[in-house]
Amino acid sequence: MQESVIYQDIFQKGEQKGEQKGEQKEALRFCLSLLNERFGEINSSILERVQVFNKEQLEALARALFRMSSIADLVTWLDEHQSN
Repeated sequence: MQESVIYQDIFQKGEQKGEQKGEQKEALRFCLSLLNERFGEINSSILERVQVFNKEQLEALARALFRMSSIADLVTWLDEHQSN
């Protein structure tokens, strides 16, 4: 069974999903670290909004943090980039 093409395909897809999930979690940890460094303790409602972002959105947020000077800037950015 492990030698079958279908088994191998399913196994590879599972590995890819696991890798993507791991990358997303790492991006989230990094982004939360940046947010805490930039603004100190972050409101839980803001954290909840960030935690649903995918890896690409988290990377965009990390880049945008360099242009933010306040929590209000962060909230505006989140409003503009919230998942639809």
